[in-house]
Amino acid sequence: MNKGKVWLVGAGPGDTALITVKGLRAIKAAEVILYDRLVNPKLLDYAPANCEFIYCGKLPDRHTLRQEAINQLLVDKASEAATVVRLKGGDPGVFGRVGEEAAFLAEHEVPYEIVPGITSGIAAAMYAGVPVTHREFGESFAVVTAHDKSADGKPALNWEGIVKGIDTVAFYMGIANLPFICEKLIEHGKAPETPVMLVQWGTYSRQKVLQGNLRNISELAVKEKFSNPSITLVGNIVFLREKLNWFEKKPLFGRQILLARSSSGESELAERLAERGADVIEFPKWKYEAEVPDEQLIKKLPDFKQILFTSPRSCNEFFQTLKEKKVDIRKVTAELYGTSSTLKAIEKHGLTGLPKEQMEIDNSVLVVGESSILAHKLSYTQLFGTCGFWITGKQQIDDKYLPLFERILQETDIDTVILPSSGSARGLADALNKVGENIGSFLQGRQTLAMGRQTAAAVYDLHPGNVAVSELPTIESIIQLAERIRP
Repeated sequence: MNKGKVWLVGAGPGDTALITVKGLRAIKAAEVILYDRLVNPKLLDYAPANCEFIYCGKLPDRHTLRQEAINQLLVDKASEAATVVRLKGGDPGVFGRVGEEAAFLAEHEVPYEIVPGITSGIAAAMYAGVPVTHREFGESFAVVTAHDKSADGKPALNWEGIVKGIDTVAFYMGIANLPFICEKLIEHGKAPETPVMLVQWGTYSRQKVLQGNLRNISELAVKEKFSNPSITLVGNIVFLREKLNWFEKKPLFGRQILLARSSSGESELAERLAERGADVIEFPKWKYEAEVPDEQLIKKLPDFKQILFTSPRSCNEFFQTLKEKKVDIRKVTAELYGTSSTLKAIEKHGLTGLPKEQMEIDNSVLVVGESSILAHKLSYTQLFGTCGFWITGKQQIDDKYLPLFERILQETDIDTVILPSSGSARGLADALNKVGENIGSFLQGRQTLAMGRQTAAAVYDLHPGNVAVSELPTIESIIQLAERIRP
């Protein structure tokens, strides 16, 4: 008997910010996710740590999984897991075969819900500066498949109805059949000068737009080497692009940036780069495993005169452990210290902390942080004298995401690598080794940016190449450097 439920979710066209609230909620609760090639892999970052990923990607010349196998997998996984998500690019109801999958689930009495998504025919056009309707240029809009199950793969459509009844038409995945489409539209009455716009990888920073008309767009597409995934927009409304093109004016549009990560958690820098128009690939993906200190260390808490929290997370987990172990908070008589962000975390627990620069020398100190602080054990003891170390957990590279990164490397052209810390440089080197890459050869020919001189020194140790260094080790400074230096 099936115990689970399947969510058929539209992931949107590429920009992860376009996922619906309901779709994102399903991803965050998923135990299994079956995802397509056109789904932005970054959406999988929102899944729980123990979520199983199954790639169902389709390429124009091959199918990783046939539709029948995907249907059966949904049923099988629903018998094993409570929440199964079928993540599909764009809107699952627009050429997404959601009807076939839903029918199969219904036949096997598997509960399901369909979560609509933003379809690429609308989103890609809008990101190229063209709304699909406008009172002056077009009051009707249609989405049309550009291939079907016919022997030659050419769409058998009501061409006369399209030409006479629709102002603006979006053809999906139509590059291969573009000459045929243009020929049929002209044959049934469309003027050869009718504007046409192709949008490849719409809503991504690697978005490419090509404009022409029904007479010349096929030739232009060959010359510019356009390929799928693309939408073809036909109609006078394309004229609006010159006035309304907004996305491509962002300062980092067109940039493919790999942001090296040294820990799990949210990345403000990634968000800020994306807001400025860049495609941001965060790698490697880390997973965090909490640890509980031994009972002897907990008993010694009253002996420490100062406690140094090395991060907000370590602070929160310290107090969480005290709560779980039913330790009286009054046993913590030490002065509390940390960086500015950590001081805010201390305040949330109803206590007051001091900047770590005010710590006293030769005064018994408890250092609280992740396992990485042990690499600096000697430095702490030389600086403070007697030290104890409370390890809250450890970060390690999540191997589950390595196949995703290999696929991203095949489909993107990373031009910039940003290293925010010395730890991120070492983490990137380790992760690249896991996928058969050397950090030196990987950075060769790519613009490498380091946040501050300490980070730059760590990069030089791994790769003695050309590295640009931000004036200050801050997010604002590294963003300014990225905008100033073009690859």
